Amino acid sequence: METEDRILACVDQSRFAEFVADYASWAAMRLKLPLEFLHIIDRQEGNPAVRDRSGALGIDTREALLNTLSEADEARSRSAREQGRLFLTGLRERAMAAGVQTADIRQRHGELLQTLQEQQQNVELFVLGRRGESAEITQRDLGRHVESMVRSLDKPILTVSQAFREPRQVLIAFDGSAVTRKGVQMVAEGSLFTGLPIHVLMSGKSRADGERQLHWARERLEAGGFEAHVEMIPGDPESVIARTILERDIDMLVMGAYGHSPIRTLLFGSKTADLLRSASIPTLLMR
Repeated sequence: METEDRILACVDQSRFAEFVADYASWAAMRLKLPLEFLHIIDRQEGNPAVRDRSGALGIDTREALLNTLSEADEARSRSAREQGRLFLTGLRERAMAAGVQTADIRQRHGELLQTLQEQQQNVELFVLGRRGESAEITQRDLGRHVESMVRSLDKPILTVSQAFREPRQVLIAFDGSAVTRKGVQMVAEGSLFTGLPIHVLMSGKSRADGERQLHWARERLEAGGFEAHVEMIPGDPESVIARTILERDIDMLVMGAYGHSPIRTLLFGSKTADLLRSASIPTLLMR
């Protein structure tokens, strides 16, 4: 029996969870797909390190200590599961109140990335916060899981970092590459942005095939029934895109992600990460 495709919202117990829930609810209603909230309990987090001194104790004392530690660990695990259940139930109720027809919750122990890789076959769209619990504690401007998830998952990922605002204008960062052409086709053929004007922006160095590439993008979008605006603006892509978002009051950015290897990113940096840091609006990332 085949499992129905769904929107999968990855949430942790941070203030960003409600942002994720609201955008995931919006996407589920636009795409007419069921929504699922997934919360991962990391076994390595929340369990305080206990120094094992059992080897220095007698047999009876050692067994009593191990039993005590085991009971404490089980109590922490039960508490974490119950807190997670209440947290997820609240998000499900929030989604249903927004109009989502089907919203499920799931909680698992494990490692986030491995779990998402196992789940992605029946996922149409992932939704996650650009930051989360760990980023709040460390004050990082980009959550530690974001890059590894985008590099490892094949499905589109919607990353959010602020309270929900109904999208009204969409910007596609376009460079004529296979992944950004895929993005144009996905928008043109899908229902996520139906009825919204789409801006296609090519930036960077001037290209001989720029006009041809933009003409292709406009034709594809108009064939899909969209109002399309295409433009080439020379200059640093990060700066040009950030400025255009402000000037045109763009609500959502669509872009390709991490086109270079992790080693190249380590040496030369990543435009994807730079744009995610500079653009506060929701960003739909594709590989």
